[in-house]
Amino acid sequence: MVHGKKLVKETLLLSVLEDGDEETENEKLQLEEHKATRTEVGMRGPKDQHSNPDGNVLDRGEREGEEEEEEEEKGENEEEELGGEECVISDEDYDTDLELEGKGEPYDLTGRTCYMEACERLQVAPASYFLRHMQENELSMMYYGLGPQGTKALAVPLVTNTSILRLNLRDNWMEGMGGAAIAEMLKENCYITEVDLSDNNLGDHGARAIAGMLKENGTLVSLNLSGNHFTDLSAKHLGPALITNTKLRHLDLSYNALGEHAGQILGDSLSENTGLRSLSLAWNSIRGFGAVILANGLGGNIFLRTVDLSYNGFGKDGATALGEALKENNILEELNVSNNRIPPEGAIRLAMGLKENKTIKSLNMGRNPIQSAGCYGILKSIQENPDSAMEALNFADITVNQDFEDLYTAVKEIFPALTVNHGGRIGTFSKAKA
Repeated sequence: MVHGKKLVKETLLLSVLEDGDEETENEKLQLEEHKATRTEVGMRGPKDQHSNPDGNVLDRGEREGEEEEEEEEKGENEEEELGGEECVISDEDYDTDLELEGKGEPYDLTGRTCYMEACERLQVAPASYFLRHMQENELSMMYYGLGPQGTKALAVPLVTNTSILRLNLRDNWMEGMGGAAIAEMLKENCYITEVDLSDNNLGDHGARAIAGMLKENGTLVSLNLSGNHFTDLSAKHLGPALITNTKLRHLDLSYNALGEHAGQILGDSLSENTGLRSLSLAWNSIRGFGAVILANGLGGNIFLRTVDLSYNGFGKDGATALGEALKENNILEELNVSNNRIPPEGAIRLAMGLKENKTIKSLNMGRNPIQSAGCYGILKSIQENPDSAMEALNFADITVNQDFEDLYTAVKEIFPALTVNHGGRIGTFSKAKA
């Protein structure tokens, strides 16, 4: 059992060394020789035992007389010659892995040894912080500059680590190779529930590895992939994974380069996803038809509670589709569509959905060119929906007129807990207080 765990770590170490360049070929050959040697030791038993070419075990006395025995019995059948030797071996002469552990090769439960070996083979300096904190529940190594090789070394002991539940490796420039190593580790580790891989330049190669992991991992609850230069190709890999995975609850894909095609793929996936409770697609380039399909996907999703779509390009068509989605979706509670180039007409169309929605508690429409007319339309829809759950409206940096102020006063009588934030009233210099 223990020997098996050693081989698991060594197997991962071998896999993370596979970079495709000539320099790592020698490292892989050395590791395979190392594995073969350790396996051979496990089969031999005590140090004073040796195996003959046929695999039979001989003790020290038998080995000394082997040459004389071969000369005296030359020409006889080899099987008869060895038949009695097997009976000489007693149970005490055979060592199991656990017995080897007590004879100078104890199994490293902490993973320190295999980490040091991995660092040596990958020619990177061991991270002292990791060595000090590898047995705690949370490991936070932001901005440590691990790079691809350092990340791969770190992944080896994490395969069998049972202490760490939350792993934060933000901004370590691990790139696709390092991301792939972490993904392979998470296929085996069934203890880590929260992972932050943001700002690591994973790229499309890393996204593909992460997608493969999500199809197999049944433990991960929260995953932050913000700022990793994901493109529409990344969405092509991640989309199917979001349909397969039912355990992931929180996913952050903000600050990437997901475009119109990514919106279509993710929209189709969200309509079938049954796990996510919160999703951030902020600061991407989702617009046009992709924004419409994504909005349709949200309409069909019955599990998401919080969605951040800020800093995209939904425009009028996207806002109209969101309005239709809000008519169908009675699960969503928080929606952020700030900075989406939504015009007044788009705000009015979105407001049509708010007239029927019973669950939205927070809506952020700030920094959109909806003007006072758009703000008025949204607030009016709240007034006309007696079942509205709205608690907070955000119209940041949008100035409103006196008509909006008067309507807000009237709505407060119906929904006294409602708060509204806006950019001030036209004709005044001070911001209206929410």
